Amino acid sequence: MKVRIFYTYILTNWERTVLYTGVTNNLAVRLIQHYMGSNNSFTSKYKVYYLVWYETSKYVLNAIAREKEIKELIRQKKNALITEFNPGWKFLNEEILGNWPPTRDQMNEVMDQFR
Repeated sequence: MKVRIFYTYILTNWERTVLYTGVTNNLAVRLIQHYMGSNNSFTSKYKVYYLVWYETSKYVLNAIAREKEIKELIRQKKNALITEFNPGWKFLNEEILGNWPPTRDQMNEVMDQFR
């Protein structure tokens, strides 16, 4: 039996002024999706696709509960959470994906999964 891992994550924009919290079971694919954007989405509008924080869970309901908990935090507490995990607010995309930005082949592969 394959064990699934769920990720609760926080993204920011280049200037680190906007935060977005989400949940996924495939962080690499989700980062590419955020990068590629979709019409009128929050992350597309504000160019929010730089990973600065994440944690894993074996259970989707725990990951969703954590997402909701983080979304209720004031910005100062979100900043503290990120800083504790990632003191320099380094963009972690390359650590997850192996490279950043995603290549055309990586983006095509993601698009092919959802056709």
